[in-house]
Amino acid sequence: MVNLEQIARQVMKSYDFLTDVPPQVLAETQTSKEPAFEKLNVRDLSAWLWSSIDNDDSKDLDQIEYAQKDPKGLRVFVGIANVDYFVPQGSPTDAMAQHNTTSLYTGIRTFPMLPERLSTNLSSLAEGQKRLAIVIEMVINSENRVETSSVYPAIVQNHAQLTYNAVSVWLGDTPAHTVESEVTTRMLAKITSSPQLQEQLRLQDSAAQGLRLKRHEAGALSFASTELRPEISPDGKIELKPSPLNRATQLIEDFMIAANQATAAFLESKGFPTIRRIVRTPKRWDRIVALAADHGGRLPATPDSKALENFLVEQDRKDPDHFPDLSLAIIKLLGRGEYLVKAPGQEAPGHFGLAVENYSHSTAPNRRYPDLLTQRLLLAAGQRKTSPYPFEELQKLAQHCTQKEDDANKAERSVQKSIAAVALSPRIGESFDAFITGVSEKGVWARLLHPPVEGKVQGKTDGLDVGDQVTVRLIGTNPEKGFIDFQVTESSLRGAERRSNLS
Repeated sequence: MVNLEQIARQVMKSYDFLTDVPPQVLAETQTSKEPAFEKLNVRDLSAWLWSSIDNDDSKDLDQIEYAQKDPKGLRVFVGIANVDYFVPQGSPTDAMAQHNTTSLYTGIRTFPMLPERLSTNLSSLAEGQKRLAIVIEMVINSENRVETSSVYPAIVQNHAQLTYNAVSVWLGDTPAHTVESEVTTRMLAKITSSPQLQEQLRLQDSAAQGLRLKRHEAGALSFASTELRPEISPDGKIELKPSPLNRATQLIEDFMIAANQATAAFLESKGFPTIRRIVRTPKRWDRIVALAADHGGRLPATPDSKALENFLVEQDRKDPDHFPDLSLAIIKLLGRGEYLVKAPGQEAPGHFGLAVENYSHSTAPNRRYPDLLTQRLLLAAGQRKTSPYPFEELQKLAQHCTQKEDDANKAERSVQKSIAAVALSPRIGESFDAFITGVSEKGVWARLLHPPVEGKVQGKTDGLDVGDQVTVRLIGTNPEKGFIDFQVTESSLRGAERRSNLS
């Protein structure tokens, strides 16, 4: 019998992640308690109809949203949990968060960056609870631009904890029968029973879609990649489901991008350094150009996000069923993101895939350490204090966060592949439609279309490159090591060789 939880712990430790809360952290957080809200000299916005949208099983809620009409268009408020209140800089809990830098979601269990007494309780913006937050207020004008923004502390309360699936069904974007569950049914009832909440969601969706339109006009990339989200039922049954990607996830994504831009602009205006999240100009643009040509598109020889966006939109229109696979191939070719620190007034590269500059990470301080660092900078700037971190220390922390995020991605994929290996073991010998997702000195990787599982290609791989569509045969699995092995069919190899010769 495969012990998946033990495998998850071993993988975490192999990448130097803490799997258990240290005793001194447990002792410290045991004494944590909510602030005396009546004694705080901050705005009390808890009566507003704030709501959150997240996964069905999310408990570590970092942000809530509220919108209202404004003479210039729409006024959007994003409330971010004030995690710094419970995690003082330099404390044992801060040291734990700084070590891991991120929460890990393995599909077997979650390894939170912060102890659950904080992340899913005191510092989570859970429904029905007053919380201390950092509010990002943005006025979105009739041209879908953020005209003005401000950042300030406030007291908030989440009045409606919602889910991506339910909101997407209510918005008419997702067919109800595709996401039937007890959670979705309950959330839909919550929405349909409240005209005020329905109006909120309409306003929020309108603002988010406007922001999205403006970004894509500027060259933001329209991806629709499908990520694996394994689910294990109490009886041990494994389902290899794709993660949701719909209009509700877009709503949150666009609000968070706008909020992250606003926080970066606020810090810049106060003369503070900022931690930026960027994806640099892609190094494998030549392969992206070739991949576009394979699909009947033309891209310029030099990287151009607007041209790539036009190609992606056209491909989504022509072949929506296979667009998520093309999206993932291009995402792989764009390369990984990284954190860097920008000094006040210094030029900094923008984020290629988002078509935005001035992009920080500030909206998930329960789950990501760079966001907690940014929150401390925001609080100090708002109180007219000096930066709590020397510039050189921020640079080292940004490099550390980049490395640990890479490690976290590898660890999560490894554990998810162990889960998938268990689920696919009875299907050894079967053939699947797939596409190539990785080519390096270490080997070649392919991902199945259904279920969305990635594995290593054994045997001949001549001529294969990222994005090639192939047929593979499952030849072996090893749940303990997280190995899933495929073999590409001879006909797929011949096709790849022909394409290679033509290019």
